[in-house]
Amino acid sequence: MAEETIVLTYSNEASGETLVSMRVLEIIAGLAAQEVDGVSRLRGSLTERAQEAFGRRVHGKGVELQQTKSGLDVDVYVYLNYGVSVPKVSHAIQQRITSQVAAMTELQVNLVNVHVQGVISQKTTNTIDVNNLFGDESDTEGTKK
Repeated sequence: MAEETIVLTYSNEASGETLVSMRVLEIIAGLAAQEVDGVSRLRGSLTERAQEAFGRRVHGKGVELQQTKSGLDVDVYVYLNYGVSVPKVSHAIQQRITSQVAAMTELQVNLVNVHVQGVISQKTTNTIDVNNLFGDESDTEGTKK
């Protein structure tokens, strides 16, 4: 199966053209989204989760691109940290992806759709005192005679 590519520059003065894989653009958009404060992680497919389980870091997961005549349409699927403002983080993701793709490839990004898949709460660490299992703080050692 041939990989889909995009022509970046085509000039009569140049002796060739520059092609960029859609996978590279997915990686750029995925990394840009992960850099935004409040993003916990991006959604991944079953294959990508299996690759991560074996220690391979997968970039570009949770990002879908579609090329149109006027530029790119980006769909990004994210999980956010609990307590963040969803509209503010979503807007920051849109700005970050648009600026990073434009800076690295000079491609026009038409729109960035942010799909919030869920909210991840922080894990609380419960410390258990083995000497005080039931929460009694009375001193039982001093009562022995």
